[in-house]
Amino acid sequence: MGRIVELCGEVAAEAEEGPEGLVLHPEAWERLRADWQDEDIEDALALVQDSLMQTELVESADSLSARLLEVLGAFGETSAFRRAESGQAALSLEEIGQLARRVARLEEILETYRDGTLPDRKGFDALRQRLADHGIEEEMEPGAEAVMPDDEDQNE
Repeated sequence: MGRIVELCGEVAAEAEEGPEGLVLHPEAWERLRADWQDEDIEDALALVQDSLMQTELVESADSLSARLLEVLGAFGETSAFRRAESGQAALSLEEIGQLARRVARLEEILETYRDGTLPDRKGFDALRQRLADHGIEEEMEPGAEAVMPDDEDQNE
């Protein structure tokens, strides 16, 4: 295992971004061929590419999720929630609920990758509580359909 990690380190140090991902210059490829087979070098290049893409994905998801926490968190306030509830907001209550469930799941996953300060979740958590309360209220009304349909990734 240590040798593969060593190869990946060498590939990461030598690789450059090309139009279709990471590439090795012919000189670097020839140097690595002295100790490795082409398949091993290709596998290492793919692993390094995947690692870089995962890092970019996590950074992008973290940034997007933090922004959505702010946007959705605004609906945690009573007046903003009431506007959404009455259909006067730019997003419907159903859309807000769907986004909130997905952002909550994304936040759970991102906790594994984050270093440093976490985004402020106070408003978002208040919104999730209001949505949960609203769903309970809807279910209690006879003949009323719940605004928040069951969803596989609902974590409430």
